[in-house]
Amino acid sequence: MATYTLNEDAVAHVEKLIKARQYVLDSEWGDVQPDAARENTYLENHSWDDYAAWHLGLTAGANDQTKARYAFVVGDFRRVHRSALIACVYRAAEWHHKKVELAAHDLLQLLDETAG
Repeated sequence: MATYTLNEDAVAHVEKLIKARQYVLDSEWGDVQPDAARENTYLENHSWDDYAAWHLGLTAGANDQTKARYAFVVGDFRRVHRSALIACVYRAAEWHHKKVELAAHDLLQLLDETAG
């Protein structure tokens, strides 16, 4: 099983998006989660740093500037999805990645407080 470190830059990015109200409260994450084609399109027009900012986890041992490096995506490359944060909390808890789990949980709480 892969090991992940917390992507602090992504946490800061997601906090900014939430405070700017750039989020979706009700979505089916399985339907809106970026697929490989959407990721490729995003990367054609954005930097790897921009791509990384959407992922709470960094895969230990994976090379920078590869998709394998980034895990726990939290949005559709435009807005944060509440359902994505829930998925991150669940998946990180299931796989025992406590720092990612807690960061996703805290971001979910911030989103809920901000949304009212």
